[in-house]
Amino acid sequence: MATPKHPAEATRPAGGRAEALLRRLEWTVLRRLDGLLHGDYRSLFRGFGLDLADLREYQYHDDVRHIDWNVTARLQAPYVRQYMEDREVCAWFLLDLSPSVDFGSGRQAKRSVAIDFAAVLAQLLGRHGNRVGAMFYGARMDTVIPARSGRRHLLHLVQRMLSRPTLAQATATDLHDFLRASYRAMPRRSLVFVVSDFISTPGWGKALAQLAQRHETLAVRLYDPLEMALPDLGLLILQDAESGEQIFVDTHDKGFRRRFAAAAERREAALRADFTQAGVDVLELSTEDDLVSALLRFADLRKQRSRLAAGATLPAHLGQAARPGVPARSAPGQPFPQARSPHPAQGRPP
Repeated sequence: MATPKHPAEATRPAGGRAEALLRRLEWTVLRRLDGLLHGDYRSLFRGFGLDLADLREYQYHDDVRHIDWNVTARLQAPYVRQYMEDREVCAWFLLDLSPSVDFGSGRQAKRSVAIDFAAVLAQLLGRHGNRVGAMFYGARMDTVIPARSGRRHLLHLVQRMLSRPTLAQATATDLHDFLRASYRAMPRRSLVFVVSDFISTPGWGKALAQLAQRHETLAVRLYDPLEMALPDLGLLILQDAESGEQIFVDTHDKGFRRRFAAAAERREAALRADFTQAGVDVLELSTEDDLVSALLRFADLRKQRSRLAAGATLPAHLGQAARPGVPARSAPGQPFPQARSPHPAQGRPP
């Protein structure tokens, strides 16, 4: 139920669409971020290479693994090594572009949200010469764009995202196979964004945990408000985007809507458990969300993670969102969105 594209946009060449998308995001997102994103780039994206820079006396909250025992024994006082971080970051976007992400009850679909998020983060990373790559999943992992830097590469990446056709036939998503294949395709430690609605056959949690053990991994969960609860819309035909199954339901029935909400809550609990076991942080992105606000939540989470690594305590308003497996809320007091649930033309009732 995504909003149709404007005819001029639909007929524009893919390369022109990519340039237009980047220009739009630069004006509507990046310029706002430049004024709102306080703190330096170092607090958001850290390299993984380390070079010894200096030695200093041990202080409370220092990592004991950095103690230089030879110097400590010689000077009769504990000393720690200080390292200079490699500023280069290699980032990968693992994009789930299966049929279920084509749904959107409002002005945009989950696919559009995923593309905008990936394009903005790739631009932010590319500003400092970092390399960015992507892997796409449709019915399987069918596309790998090697990690490179530069504006031309960014345009190529965005163009490949925009030019991907939607799958004509419903097919079940298997994120386990996608994550296992991506693990083998990334030989060096990287920053990994797994962008998906996580509507998949069960069993992907172990593959996500394995990915997080080698790479710094963030799960970016896409959802639509209509997936949380069904409003009273009368008689509807619901279709499961993953299986193609259709069923006729009466959403005027309050009992049906309550059962639907209860089933969605159970799926949400199972999803949270998978994220917790995998040990990854989760950023929630709604089709009605403001991308700038979402990126500011992401920036706050990254900065607080850095402070926690130094022994600081986490502020109360970020305490829940920063725990592994607990999604960051879209706004204070807003309930967590539910996991997989049916929706008009693309769902299946419980």
